[in-house]
Order: sequence, then structure tokens, then C-alpha cells
Amino acid sequence: MRIGITGHRGLPSDVEDQVRRDLAEAISSYGLEGVVGVSCIADGPDSWFAEAVVERGGRLEVVIPAEEYREGLPDWHHQTYDALLGRASDVHRTGLAQSDSQAHMAGSELLVGLADQLWAVWDGQPARGYGGTADVVAYARRVGVPVRIFWPDGAQRG
Repeated sequence: MRIGITGHRGLPSDVEDQVRRDLAEAISSYGLEGVVGVSCIADGPDSWFAEAVVERGGRLEVVIPAEEYREGLPDWHHQTYDALLGRASDVHRTGLAQSDSQAHMAGSELLVGLADQLWAVWDGQPARGYGGTADVVAYARRVGVPVRIFWPDGAQRG
């Protein structure tokens, strides 16, 4: 099973804890080495999912939306990003240079195209900017990729 991930960044710690547990449990249900995770490995759900896939013996493929993508991520996340990138069995690139909303959406479209299913850590609300989680979910649905939503009951975005 090839599973792509998208989701809100900057979630409160209680929501993060629940989402991490939910993702790990869902991945574990596929059995040892049952999952190929496809992720842009940004801070938040992208990297939590990627870590859970690798920890459970799955394979990780990374999508890099733009050559400047890493520099646009928080400095505190670079070590995790680099470690996950080093664990990737395949790396896919959009070929774009500037890390902007268009590149992020292009990366997400590439990710969806590589996946049998998209998992979305999504509150069901519209995207706060082009290329946000809602846009990725809408794109996946439009092209016929099944979407599984992860959102804790009563949770609020930060």
C-alpha cells in the first residue's frame, strides 16, 4: 500500500500527541513492511507519518516541492528533515526552485500521483492559503485517490 500524507502544521501539543498515536496505529494495521509512505517531510504530520513508517519497517519516499524547500522550513526541523531524507528509498522532485505555494501544491500533486491513498490530518476547513491541506484533499478526490481523514474529536488548530 502506497500512502501519501498531508496535514496542518503548527498543531497544539495535545492534538499532536493524539494524531501521532492515530497515525502510528493506522500504519501498524498494515503489518511489518506493509506500507510505502510518501511524504514531503515538512514539520508536523508529514514528518510524524514518515517517522512512524520507518519505525515500523515500511519504506519512505520523499517528494521535494522545490530546491529551496528545506530552507523554508523551521530551523529546528532541519535535523529531522535531513535524517528522514537520508532514510528515503526514493526522492521525487518537481524541478521547481522557489519554495512558494505553487511549488507546495505541485509537490502535493506529485505526491498524490504516487499514492494509492492519501491520509490527511485535516480539520475539514478551507485552506488558509493556496496549496493547503484542503486543496490537497480536493485534488486527491478530483483525481480519484481515496482520502482518509485523521482529526481528533473536539480538536482545534493552533
